[in-house]
Amino acid sequence: MTDLQLSLIGAGGVFIVGVFSYNKWQEYKAKKSVERAFASDHDDVLMRAGDAPVPRQEPSFSLDGAAPGVAGGEATAAAAALSAVAGQAQYGDGQAAPAAPTAETAASLAEQATNLVDPLIDCLLPLALETPVRGEKILPVLQTLRLVGNKPVHFIGLAVSGDWEPIVHGGVYTKLQGGVQLASRTTALNELEYSELVTRLRAMADEIGAEPEIPDMIEVMAEARNLHRFVAGHDAQLGVNLQSNGAPWAIATLLGALEKKGFDVRPDGRFVMPDGEGGYLFSLSTNVTLAEETTSRLTLLLDVPCVAPARDGFGAMVACAKSLVARLDATIVDDYNTPLSDAALEEIKGQVQDFYAEMEASDIPAGSSRALRVFS
Repeated sequence: MTDLQLSLIGAGGVFIVGVFSYNKWQEYKAKKSVERAFASDHDDVLMRAGDAPVPRQEPSFSLDGAAPGVAGGEATAAAAALSAVAGQAQYGDGQAAPAAPTAETAASLAEQATNLVDPLIDCLLPLALETPVRGEKILPVLQTLRLVGNKPVHFIGLAVSGDWEPIVHGGVYTKLQGGVQLASRTTALNELEYSELVTRLRAMADEIGAEPEIPDMIEVMAEARNLHRFVAGHDAQLGVNLQSNGAPWAIATLLGALEKKGFDVRPDGRFVMPDGEGGYLFSLSTNVTLAEETTSRLTLLLDVPCVAPARDGFGAMVACAKSLVARLDATIVDDYNTPLSDAALEEIKGQVQDFYAEMEASDIPAGSSRALRVFS
């Protein structure tokens, strides 16, 4: 045979294998779709013992407020079916589904949802569902995709009430929305991480019967780099130091004095001043290892973007430093051992206020949940 004939035979063989593989893949997807449709663990609200029958809903061409965004007969039918699933479902412990949330609860859930999947700092990953799903059915699958690299991934659901909320046991959802954080203090989301995310997201979506909408990688990478530039430019940690005027302080004696001032001791040896709501205003370091017995220098450190202006973290840190000066016989100095006067501290305070105003203008206010996420 000639080289041309051999080439044609080889090309034909590749084409046949390709067609065969494609047909097998289509058969597999069809099989999975059928299995999901007739799976034995699906709830059948019409056959559940003890439930009242769902009344027939006639077609309509009006917009039904019970199912926002769905028109005509689809709106009425969707509202009735989803109401049946959410309101009449019985759980494993025999208890009825929880009552519809109050307006206050709904607002709280909506805020939690925005904190989890935030359009400003996350790449949004919409997931269209074939049918409404229950939270307990999909949570185990969603929890397999929590991180890509060091970037957190979260999911929220559009509840039958029409509100986005965190996905929980007992909830019924008509749509899902995923989000991967675009940047952190250390790095921006990169191409390798995004490719891994897309692969894992597609596999997960297939398992729960969803169709993901994948954003363009080039656009996502540009957004990630822009956010990381902002984070790097506002990663400010502000410190003041206490220098002993005499002999070094004994660590054992120092610990008692710091605890009386309200500091909590962390396992790594750091001291933090609690803010009263589970966080902290500033930290303190003895600048020596845990094995040392004395130190002549303490450093108080404020993580500026992580403390809200209303808490006045800088003012609280300076007040604490001045209180310790009197008790420990020390001087407040900068990193070069230059004493910091009251005038110098006031000037720094003004710079901190300017910093806060800049963060506010960028829609990432200091101390907000948004700031705490990107500066983690």
